[in-house]
Amino acid sequence: MSLKHISAKDARKLVDDGALLIDIREQNEYAAENIPGARNHPLSRMGVPLNDAPPVIVFHCKSGARTRMNERALANCTDAETYILDGGIEAWKAAGLPVKRG
Repeated sequence: MSLKHISAKDARKLVDDGALLIDIREQNEYAAENIPGARNHPLSRMGVPLNDAPPVIVFHCKSGARTRMNERALANCTDAETYILDGGIEAWKAAGLPVKRG
């Protein structure tokens, strides 16, 4: 199964409508800078199922490379409708959307 790729603005709309934003970066990266409201679920822990997730999930990393490279693992961790934020947190910032720093 492949995930749908969406822009930062489209991801924001989904999150505003109740989607869960999951940051797959490691905890130290998340602690340094994150998208408010995003849940940190590092790629290194992706074997743990996301049982309590809402029906829609948007995954992101720093630039989008890790999410693209790990699409299959991400899709297999949940039955939710899943998306990838193209460009990661960097695209989110470029779109003028808020981030929280350390």
